[in-house]
Amino acid sequence: QVQLVESGGGLVQAGGSLRLSCAASGSIFSINTMAWYRQVPGKQRDLVADITRGGTTNYADSVKGRFTISRDGPKNTVYLQMNSLKPEDTAVYYCNANIRTTVFRTDDYWGQGTQVTVSS
Repeated sequence: QVQLVESGGGLVQAGGSLRLSCAASGSIFSINTMAWYRQVPGKQRDLVADITRGGTTNYADSVKGRFTISRDGPKNTVYLQMNSLKPEDTAVYYCNANIRTTVFRTDDYWGQGTQVTVSS
């Protein structure tokens, strides 16, 4: 069984910073791409950023230049450093990871979500 546990959300003023963390644990053979998504009520869950096993990153246009995704391989952890936060960044942020649990099986896993609220 695999678990993704997020931390680091909270309330911050516009222009401030937050750092989200997501640690994967359990029966893990290897981890491929790790990502952060966000969702506001009534809307679909959107990709914020992702990072491949080799370290290649990809960002939504709305966060480019402000957010940085990184990962610590040995710790099975992905981070999202969020700077210059805006009220429109307010959402529940979800961690996602594509994890190989056996030689023959790879699945997507999700964290429980962490609330980020940016006040104006």
